[in-house]
Amino acid sequence: MSYKHMTLDRLKELILIDRLDIFYRSTDWRKLRKKALERDNNECQICKEKKKVSKAECVHHIKEIKEYPSEALKLNNLTSLCNLCHNEIHEKILKINQEKKKKFFSEERW
Repeated sequence: MSYKHMTLDRLKELILIDRLDIFYRSTDWRKLRKKALERDNNECQICKEKKKVSKAECVHHIKEIKEYPSEALKLNNLTSLCNLCHNEIHEKILKINQEKKKKFFSEERW
């Protein structure tokens, strides 16, 4: 099933029920994803910074959807990446979040 228009309220609801897959199947996302790839000439922007040429296979949200749902459908919040660079970014984000959680639970609170 594909939703034609993704409202902010609907997106927040999908985040709460852990169903962002529905967002990624929406017409709004697919159109914006295509625009981002076209803007970036279908090239990975991280590889390009390193003077390498790699085909972009993913469109990454610079500000993560779960933290900034209002930025989810803004072209300036998207960058085109190859799978390798996209996975590296998410591994770093995962490590940072794990460290934050670890620190939170190891600090004395009262």
